[in-house]
Amino acid sequence: MTPNPIQNLVIVGGGTAGWMAAAAFAKHFHGTPLTITLVESSDIGTIGVGEATIPTIRRFYAKLGLDDRTVMQATGATVKLGILFQDWKRVGEGFIHPFGLYGQDYGEIAFHHLWHRRRAEGDATPITAYSLGAMLAEAGRMALPQPNAPTPLAVYDWAIHLDASKFAQFLRRYAEASGVTRIDARVDAVELCAQGVAAIRLDDGRRIEGDLFIDCTGFRSLLLGEAMGVGFEDWQQWLPCNAAVAVQTENALAEPPAYTRAHAKAAGWQWRIPLRHRAGNGIVYSSELMSEDEATATLLADLPGAPLTEPRRIPFRSGRRAQAWAGNVVALGLASGFLEPLESTSIALIETGIERLKELFPTRAMAPALRDEFNDATAREMERVRDFIILHYKLTQRDDTPFWRHCRDMAVPDTLRCKLDLWDARGEFVRYRWEMFHPASWLAMYTGFDRVPDSLNPAVAGVDPRIVGGALDRMRASVADTVRRTPTHAEFLATLDR
Repeated sequence: MTPNPIQNLVIVGGGTAGWMAAAAFAKHFHGTPLTITLVESSDIGTIGVGEATIPTIRRFYAKLGLDDRTVMQATGATVKLGILFQDWKRVGEGFIHPFGLYGQDYGEIAFHHLWHRRRAEGDATPITAYSLGAMLAEAGRMALPQPNAPTPLAVYDWAIHLDASKFAQFLRRYAEASGVTRIDARVDAVELCAQGVAAIRLDDGRRIEGDLFIDCTGFRSLLLGEAMGVGFEDWQQWLPCNAAVAVQTENALAEPPAYTRAHAKAAGWQWRIPLRHRAGNGIVYSSELMSEDEATATLLADLPGAPLTEPRRIPFRSGRRAQAWAGNVVALGLASGFLEPLESTSIALIETGIERLKELFPTRAMAPALRDEFNDATAREMERVRDFIILHYKLTQRDDTPFWRHCRDMAVPDTLRCKLDLWDARGEFVRYRWEMFHPASWLAMYTGFDRVPDSLNPAVAGVDPRIVGGALDRMRASVADTVRRTPTHAEFLATLDR
């Protein structure tokens, strides 16, 4: 038995982060004496615009014993096979970042070296033609991937677009049915002690003690930031957008696309996320280069249907808390840091924070080794995601506005500079610990922005060009044939109602 175990876990704040944590820990600690209490106030709203996810969300709720059909029905979800980036490279051009691989390697020669060679020889076929995930997304088609794909050409994954508020409510019902106690009250004060937080005092006079507190209070970071005084590391020098305007609209599209749309604008970018009952829309922008009125006008001029809500401004800072775990307080979600939603990583970072805390769950002794490992892994993971998002801005070839000229010309962190240098030199990838995005995702960015390496794997020169050409032709034909035989996204969604 573990000596001096945590007996009272208190989650402060609901929303997506709070209820994901409550549901996950209720499942994980089922049958143990641990009590879980979640405190949230019905009077305090949540951000509630995190509608796009990456495939890890499906693994998260599968661990809770939930299937895709159940979650998608409860949250009005559609399928997401990737992200369409429109006007990021240059105005009028776009590309898809899919959840899948590209082509097949030739022995020890990576596929993209073969593709670059044939491209240099005059073949203009885009690399997405060799990605089943990308081509399904472009064609608006969807079928469940084969569980044991016979070839890398058949490998793709999928995520969902969901109503974040409905998802939080769904998880709340799950967590409460699993024994989590919910208290509807506002936190009036935080009592500190040598260990960190001793208790929180509520506006109804109650005092809630805990052995371990999880801060899910959003940007405010009530426990970790305000009470514990943990500082914030600002990344605006690399990620200049610092505000968003969001609005929900009717979903006027007969065939909802199976991807998120990220459309670059004069001083930021606009998202469009199709749900079954509505669409989520918003614009992320730099308030130094675009006013709120300009941002709102830009957003409202490019909507898929009539607005259902008033536009809502959301200011933010990209960056992270110096520590995600201090004393007996662990922050999840926005309370630990924020990266703009360009690659739909906010929910994924909640997931990884929960998994990390499961692995490193402390006793009341709060062993520093556990806390240090959690903080280091959290920091490194956020930095890796940060670098990947910076890449989208840095690789632009646009020079039509001050915003895009700044992004193109800005210096980048050394960790990203190292990756760019290796790609430029030989078309290779750097893999760091705690990477959320794998080489296929980096390849999507490099090729989407037409970042051509200076040289290729020398071994590719030894392959007969007829072999290269024939192999690539067969790959492309196989992908195209599979896409033709796949049901539409709308047909796939209709199966949820049967």
